[in-house]
Amino acid sequence: MKTLIISPTYNERKNVGELIRRLHSIDSNYHILIVDDNSPDGTGDYIETLKKEQPNLNLLRRPGKAGLGKAYCAGFQWALKHDYDAIIQMDADMSHDPDDVPKLIHGLRDADLVIGSRYVQGVSVVNWPIRRLMLSYGANLYSRIVTGLPIRDATGGFKCWRREVLAALDLSKIKSQGYSFQIEMTFRAWRKGFRVKEVSIIFIDRTVGESKMSKLIMLEAILMVWRLRLWRFFGWNK
Repeated sequence: MKTLIISPTYNERKNVGELIRRLHSIDSNYHILIVDDNSPDGTGDYIETLKKEQPNLNLLRRPGKAGLGKAYCAGFQWALKHDYDAIIQMDADMSHDPDDVPKLIHGLRDADLVIGSRYVQGVSVVNWPIRRLMLSYGANLYSRIVTGLPIRDATGGFKCWRREVLAALDLSKIKSQGYSFQIEMTFRAWRKGFRVKEVSIIFIDRTVGESKMSKLIMLEAILMVWRLRLWRFFGWNK
């Protein structure tokens, strides 16, 4: 199965090299696409240097920071254009363990979208303060109740997609810019009848760099779940 791993970056130079090294140590046949939003710390230039020695490493440069959703959609379109069978999305900050990648790919045996879940078997999060953990867990419960999406970790960003799912979704209609993108994409796949499965992972909070979470991103997510609820019950999406 031809596999591509997509990881968006913005100021992740201190993390992304280790991510790439770990992925290639697991399977040198993995192809990797870094989608960089013109990081001021030189992440894009650093990837260009690594590419000279790693033929399976690719870089998609964007002119500026335009949101997680747009970065992933650009990466997904690139994956479809280059005929990948399995497309994995994961964070560049090492919070998603590269050792879990084979588990997600294996999950495609009986699913179309596999989500690396922090909450499918209790709580599997390391190094988060209790306030942030409660906020994340509550946000997922809220999303599940409002939208009806039968997923315990709808906001999780570690996923493996069959290309058929991404090809069936109109990526130009994706509304979310920030982390609500994770909810919206999973919801759209579920509503189209694709098989969605969760597998347990352990999420380890970043040790280098800063989180991109903000109040504006949280507000977008709160509003997005109600948009999805309306779409579900009235059959439209605006």
